[in-house]
Amino acid sequence: MPRLKPAPTVLLLGALLLGAVALRLAIGRAPGGGLTWSFESLDLRGARVGAGMVVGGCLGLAGVFLQSLLRNVLASPDILGLASGSGLGVMIAAYVGYLGGQGLASADVLGVSTAGAAVAGALVALALVYALSVRRGVLDPITLVLVGVGVSIMASAGTMIVRHLLPDQGESAARLLLGSIRDAGWWEIGAAGLALAGGLAVGCVGARAMDVASLSEDEARSAGVRLGRLRGVLFVASGVLTAASVVLAGPVGFVGLVCPHVVRLLAGPGHRTLVPGSVLAGAALVVGCDVLVRAVDLGAGHLPLGALTSLIGAPVLIGMLRSARRGTF
Repeated sequence: MPRLKPAPTVLLLGALLLGAVALRLAIGRAPGGGLTWSFESLDLRGARVGAGMVVGGCLGLAGVFLQSLLRNVLASPDILGLASGSGLGVMIAAYVGYLGGQGLASADVLGVSTAGAAVAGALVALALVYALSVRRGVLDPITLVLVGVGVSIMASAGTMIVRHLLPDQGESAARLLLGSIRDAGWWEIGAAGLALAGGLAVGCVGARAMDVASLSEDEARSAGVRLGRLRGVLFVASGVLTAASVVLAGPVGFVGLVCPHVVRLLAGPGHRTLVPGSVLAGAALVVGCDVLVRAVDLGAGHLPLGALTSLIGAPVLIGMLRSARRGTF
């Protein structure tokens, strides 16, 4: 498809985000269960929209960083196990808090310990995937995906085990792991938004370095890029961004894979456009899916947000894998 210039791409994605935000602010439910179109209760819906924008932006940007770090367009927070690692960290923090006498209700509170546990879980998962995927100093793409899936499964299994160690089977803490935007306070959204702003600053400042780092290591070093420092910054930033999204909404799948891919199709691989474009695309995708979550009621409650994003992302992943095997991606 013909590619757009950077400015039209950003404007298009911004317009999609504004449309999704307007829909989410307008859609509500009447007491009888039907949909209503009203801009009343904006204070209640606004926090959810803000959380959705931050979650989508964090995941989209984390996907860009991981793909640059690993030189693999198949890399994303959920495929590499970061989201599951963050979830396991949150559950372990809840269990430790219970053993320390803080009670089960403490798992619902976004404290420093919970956020720190989410960051630690994401970084440990990423380090494990990176270490197991390197062969003779080179990252193997297929091994990367397989190891990431394996780490994700192990982290999910660990989460289930820790849940069963809690008296309430982890129901209090599990609200953070459902892949749904929770009712967060503005200070919580603001804290995660600061992480997103910091990540966006890192991406904008390091855009040229990430472009050069996509070349061979010798070419990148000859151009003056300090690959070790760049990879360390991207490593930490992707973990923090993923953890921030998990704290607000639990594990939401495939946003970090789909959004950078869409921006590349629209405007090419340059990170000057890819970084802000993926933030806007991620925010638009999560808020748009939240519109569907609110609009569709199957009688047993609303659909999980993570289920909708996975339904969108899984076919994209399959298509990317098939293209990679044919050598056309």
